[in-house]
Amino acid sequence: MTTLAFAAVPLSIAQSSQPQAQVVDGIAAVVNGEVITYSQVRQLTMPREQLLRQQFHGADLDKQLKAAREAALKDLIDRQLIVQDFKKQGFNLPEWLVEQRIDEIIRENFGGDRNTFVKTLQAQNVTLGQFKKEETDKIIVQAMRGKNIKRSSITVSPTKVQEYWEKHRAEFMSKEQVKLRMIMIPTHGSDAPQQKTLAEEILGKLAAGSPFDKMAEMYSEDSTREVGGDWGWIERKTLAAPLEKVAFNLPRNKISNIIELGGNYYILKVEDKRGGDAPALAQVRPQIEQKLQQEEMQKQQDLWLATLREKAYIRTF
Repeated sequence: MTTLAFAAVPLSIAQSSQPQAQVVDGIAAVVNGEVITYSQVRQLTMPREQLLRQQFHGADLDKQLKAAREAALKDLIDRQLIVQDFKKQGFNLPEWLVEQRIDEIIRENFGGDRNTFVKTLQAQNVTLGQFKKEETDKIIVQAMRGKNIKRSSITVSPTKVQEYWEKHRAEFMSKEQVKLRMIMIPTHGSDAPQQKTLAEEILGKLAAGSPFDKMAEMYSEDSTREVGGDWGWIERKTLAAPLEKVAFNLPRNKISNIIELGGNYYILKVEDKRGGDAPALAQVRPQIEQKLQQEEMQKQQDLWLATLREKAYIRTF
């Protein structure tokens, strides 16, 4: 038997004082003659399902639960394939390494109290033997991934970094914002012509040099009237699309023409602008290199797992 090198990685176990509901068990999948049960799938999805039940209801919840369970089953199948490949290649996992991992979990999550750890497993309907097997499989999967997918062997060329930068420059841009003031003149049915005339008079006074904030305090019926129509710094998607288009295209310290929208008249002033700029490539190069390296590692993992699946007999139920 061959011993494969392993890296120690802290693990955790979800603590719970409440017993988990019993579920009817059955066969979810068979991988080269080895069974994966529905209870294994539920055990893996339990934390995720608790969150989903708080966020979704009805048909949406059913859809989310189905997706979570399908993803969990796929993960368990992949794990089974990796463990089987580990054994097939004649590797050996030292027993002391598993015990060391269990001791680490007890120390970090249960203050070193083994009795509390065991009681938590019982509350989750998990035996110590089942937990040890799960942790053993996790260590094996981690080791096999490290053996088959080596980050150090993946190099990202400057050309690829440049190409990614050119295609995804917007990802690195700071959020575009404008410092905005607004005057809103509403119409009240039949008085629309008079209100339009009022808006034109206000615009004329602004053009003649009247302070925007004073005009807003006097005439605007927007919620920011008392602060001189001051909206502060706003991002895109804050205003209705027609107003946003004008606001983000106005130069600094410029006043818009009258904008008619939804039966109201608006006059905008952009006092300042910031953001919307992309940093230099040199500033984000490490971030891009890391992202491309991770993508390449994922491709390697997908290819490796696809090879294992091609050689395996897998049946799901």
